[in-house]
Amino acid sequence: MSALQTLAESNIQGNLGSIGYGLAAIGPGVGVGIIFGNGTQALARQPEAAGLIRANQILGFVLCEALALIGLVMPFVYPTS
Repeated sequence: MSALQTLAESNIQGNLGSIGYGLAAIGPGVGVGIIFGNGTQALARQPEAAGLIRANQILGFVLCEALALIGLVMPFVYPTS
C-alpha cells in the first residue's frame, strides 16, 4: 500500500485553515526580505536619501505584515465546520 493510499484512508483531524495560514505566511516573509534587501542596496547607493528610503521601507514592512495578520485571522473568521 502506498503512502498516498494510507493517507487517503486515514481519518485526518484538524483545520485546513492552519495549513493555509502556514502557506500564506511565505508571501509576507519573502516580501519583507525583498523590501529590506533592496532598501539596504538603495542606502548604499544614495546615503543622502536615507530618510525617504527608510520611511518607504517601514511602509512596505507594515503592509506585508498586515497581510500576514489577515491570513492569521481568516481561519478563525471562516471556520470549516
